[in-house]
Amino acid sequence: MAAAAWTGAGGVMQDPLLKLRDIHQPPTPSWWPPAPGWWVVAAVLLLAIAVATWFAWRRRQRRRAIEQLFDQTIERAETPAAKIAAMSELLRRASRGIDPDADKLQGEAWLRFLDRGLKVPMFAAGVGSTLRDGGFRRDVSALEVDGLREVTRARFLDWMAR
Repeated sequence: MAAAAWTGAGGVMQDPLLKLRDIHQPPTPSWWPPAPGWWVVAAVLLLAIAVATWFAWRRRQRRRAIEQLFDQTIERAETPAAKIAAMSELLRRASRGIDPDADKLQGEAWLRFLDRGLKVPMFAAGVGSTLRDGGFRRDVSALEVDGLREVTRARFLDWMAR
């Protein structure tokens, strides 16, 4: 029994077959299933996406309804002068959302109000000037009505979207 044990420091007997090894790290945790906090983050994110999608859908539906209102109102008018009068009425209704007293403006003041916020004035100096007296003229051409319709439709949709 001479080689089986040896005496280390302090006279304690140690087995030479017992060797100390480095500390082993545990295996890294797998990425699935995620921790409960990640489930909460995913649920909140999905809820936010669903709410944003719902609001976008509602805004799109509202815009379509406003477009249909404008188009159907103009189509119901029979004469070019009646179409211009219908456009003016729709713009005056929409203007109440911008300024409660705007629908009472007349002439150049009304056209300047319509141009407010536009980079290029379309009503006081452009095709929109037909709006001032076009509803009272007999000889309004279809070309003038179509040009005015494009400008008033854009302004109406802009104001109603606010």
